[in-house]
Amino acid sequence: MAMVDLKRELQAIGTAFQLLTRIPIPAAIPFTPEMLARSVAYYPVVGAVIGGIVAAAGACMDGSVPAMPAAVLLMAVWLLLSGGLHMDGLMDTADGILSHRSRERMLEIMKDSRVGAMGVIAAVVLLLFKFAVLGTWFDEGQDWLAEAPIFAMACGLSRLWVVAAMAFWPFARPDEGMASMFKLVRPKHAVAAALAQALMTAVCIWVFPAASFGALASYALPAGIAIGAGSVLAAWMCRKLGGLTGDTYGALTEMIEAVLLFTLVVQL
Repeated sequence: MAMVDLKRELQAIGTAFQLLTRIPIPAAIPFTPEMLARSVAYYPVVGAVIGGIVAAAGACMDGSVPAMPAAVLLMAVWLLLSGGLHMDGLMDTADGILSHRSRERMLEIMKDSRVGAMGVIAAVVLLLFKFAVLGTWFDEGQDWLAEAPIFAMACGLSRLWVVAAMAFWPFARPDEGMASMFKLVRPKHAVAAALAQALMTAVCIWVFPAASFGALASYALPAGIAIGAGSVLAAWMCRKLGGLTGDTYGALTEMIEAVLLFTLVVQL
């Protein structure tokens, strides 16, 4: 029985990485609703790995590549790790919600694979914002290696919030689309994801006491901002669409990441 449970957990981890990243996971895992619901507990782990890789790339370029080109290269690494999945969701969400049409028409627009003007504008603004913040990080001489743990935990927080959105907000299209495959996600899965985030944070605080979140108060601010920003954005999207979709989960990830990145630059 223990071996079966271990196999399921490993499959759940593999599912999370296969769905949210382009990191090669050489395993055939069935994307069943049960497996997808189990996998969301590991979304913060996926975020932490992405953030850790991005921070490591930043550390490699720090001091050897000028700040502006380094910021562009770092954004490219960030996008490649997720395959642009979340950015695609942001563009589709912007095209739908910012069209100011009826709820049904907004959802139809979001299902369209073509990208409209509002989607392009949203992507450009977000990428420019991230570029500016990353460039500031390089310019101010932040120690990428020392701050890699808190950067990784911030990326974990953005994925954690997506799990909370699945568990506590309704689905706009409960019987179709990618979001419908996560209809078995319950509050217990969000609690499991929160515990995973808390465990990773505790380990980082213990292993990397020199990082800025060595003081719990300094890490509480980004966590509180993630909760606040995520709640406002999810409530606004639900009011517009009658619920959330797979695209809005991607949009939430991108926007919360940007807010947390800005918070870290201001705070550190």
